[in-house]
Amino acid sequence: MTGGVYSTWSQVTGYFHLKSINESLQASNAALQNEVLNLKAQISELSTQLDADSISQSNQQRFDYISAAVINNNTSHPRNYFTINRGRLDGVEPGMGVVDQNGVAGIVNVVGPHMARVISMLNETQHFSVKIKGTGFIGSLTWKGGDPTTAYVEEMPRHARYHKGDTIMTSGYSTAFPEGIMVGTIIGRVIRPDDSFYTFKIKLNSDFKALSTVRVIKDIYKNEIDSLATFDVQVGN
Repeated sequence: MTGGVYSTWSQVTGYFHLKSINESLQASNAALQNEVLNLKAQISELSTQLDADSISQSNQQRFDYISAAVINNNTSHPRNYFTINRGRLDGVEPGMGVVDQNGVAGIVNVVGPHMARVISMLNETQHFSVKIKGTGFIGSLTWKGGDPTTAYVEEMPRHARYHKGDTIMTSGYSTAFPEGIMVGTIIGRVIRPDDSFYTFKIKLNSDFKALSTVRVIKDIYKNEIDSLATFDVQVGN
């Protein structure tokens, strides 16, 4: 019954966000078209260096996406969650990453047959592995509460080179998100002289007050990777 109420309310409020969502989709589509062109050029170059079998294996699709609608969402609490209208029967499982048209939105943590609850990026207990675009510098992104438009990247090495406006994206160091999904942009650095690492303040790319349509990311290698990560524990038991 609660899910039905959330679904009806989301249909009403969703209309008010259509214009901004459409504009964001157009911008995302333009960026994707540029990436496709770049990838085609790279594939063309690689095809002259690799045999047919190697190309077939390297192009195997690792990630799949499940489209869903947000039917309930919070942004004002220290630990925020949102609900989507897809569940176990649709292939959704705990630990799967969730993105909207602008970037990372959260991680699935509770799944029912038809619906799932997602830990929002606006949750003080959740951390995301991220990096500065075009570099190998890895940090941990966390939300500190309050402003739903900003978050912080901690544990960034002091030798990391950066500029305001640099893009922060997923690192690919988890089965929740592929590498390279947009998270936000650097707007400043928190000055802490005694720290061994940098802390960056970033502007989040997604508008969490207007979440509407999202995609759940399915990594076909997740179970295999998770079993390898816990191999020593299983052997010890």
